[in-house]
Amino acid sequence: MQEDNSIGIVAPQIAHFDTPLALKCGKVLPQFDLVFETYGTLNASRSNAVLICHALSGNHHVAGKYSENDKYPGWWDNLIGPGKPLDTNQFFVIGLNNLGGCHGSTGPKSMRPDSNKPWGADFPIVTVEDWVNSQARLLDYLGITKLAAVVGGSLGGMQALEWTITYPDRVDHALVIASAPNLTAQNMAFNEVARQAIITDPEFYGGNYYEHQAVPRRGLRIARMLGHITYLSDDVMGEKFGRKLRDQIKYSFDVEFEMESYLRYQGDKFAGEFDANTYIRMTRALDYYDPALRYGGDLTQALSGTKAKFLVLSFTSDWRFSPARSREIVKALLDNERNVSYAEITAAHGHDAFLMPDQHYHAILRNYISNITTGDDYAK
Repeated sequence: MQEDNSIGIVAPQIAHFDTPLALKCGKVLPQFDLVFETYGTLNASRSNAVLICHALSGNHHVAGKYSENDKYPGWWDNLIGPGKPLDTNQFFVIGLNNLGGCHGSTGPKSMRPDSNKPWGADFPIVTVEDWVNSQARLLDYLGITKLAAVVGGSLGGMQALEWTITYPDRVDHALVIASAPNLTAQNMAFNEVARQAIITDPEFYGGNYYEHQAVPRRGLRIARMLGHITYLSDDVMGEKFGRKLRDQIKYSFDVEFEMESYLRYQGDKFAGEFDANTYIRMTRALDYYDPALRYGGDLTQALSGTKAKFLVLSFTSDWRFSPARSREIVKALLDNERNVSYAEITAAHGHDAFLMPDQHYHAILRNYISNITTGDDYAK
């Protein structure tokens, strides 16, 4: 099939859970919903399922479109579909919006079960471990005992890694892309600046802005602008924008350069789509994740109980999650004599490279995924 074939028209589904979920922070969610989408067909032995874990601002809409006129397919549509590297003629692919999200899963703007008000600032801080536990509940709901693979980039890669630690018997393969075993101090600093931009916005109201019919747009805009700077490489910024002026120099603080116009556009767009309480919680989950912390800082020991086979990918121009961080994961896995493949891909797009349809990158994914067996005839 052609590489650009889409999965077609898709629709989200909702799974409701009444069994309480204990969170790492010590609090308990009495009930919750997870919004998800599926692509392809689950085979007879339910052994061809692949879970996609999303990054910071991602969601359940991973592939396909919601209508024929939909201009924006799912965020990883270039990877997932008939004949694509993750072939939905062979695999049953699941995408979900994480707990605490703002695209339908239970989160800060959801109504509390004990009142007629949104959770707001009272919604607990959730962690990567909490997400993986809630994802396991979703697999139970779907009747899937074991994943053929779990796949994630960036924060999604951390979730994929955690799956192999928490549920080693439920994962055959883990694809950890443009990720790290924990954040560097610099990355944590970027997250704190982004959070402070939101928290100090006068329209934030301590996280209870819903009750004031307000949105901390200024803070969200700045947070997203900062994020975009870190997601792109200097080369891509230079090639795409350089020092191009929009018009003649006006000697003002208005938009003068194309780069400024781009950042403001991205900030405005994001502020109109994303929830501030979700954003600050997602960045906190990034900060807290560190599986080695449970083992005195020893990542090798942290990964000693894993059983999955691994593909770890990094990108040369990614300075936010550098190749050196991926190699830490690879070393810890090799120390444990695990089956791990690693590739460092030459790409110019910085951290965002994991979302791009790079030919070499997709060829590596296609080759690895095509060798994943499910123990059953592939779904036709």
